[in-house]
Amino acid sequence: MENKQKKPPQNHTVNMENRSKVVITGVTDTDKFTENSVLLYTCMGELIIKGRGLRVTLLSVESGDMAVEGDIDGIIYGDSQVKSPLGFMGRLLK
Repeated sequence: MENKQKKPPQNHTVNMENRSKVVITGVTDTDKFTENSVLLYTCMGELIIKGRGLRVTLLSVESGDMAVEGDIDGIIYGDSQVKSPLGFMGRLLK
């Protein structure tokens, strides 16, 4: 019998400072970052950060922490059921 350890439920927070820095916890995966948008996935679903001059200053896969700096215009939640990007086959069938 396999001994699988269950991961404790991960908390998700979004902390923004002066619309120039956002720190996010509960990040499960990232999809793409550009100067104008960052698409990531959290334990609560998709999250998109929009702005100008955006750059990822912290990304820790182990802890699920991410920090983005730049001129932040918006933070938008997407589908709460999607917690990671679709694979190649999933994109084809979508």
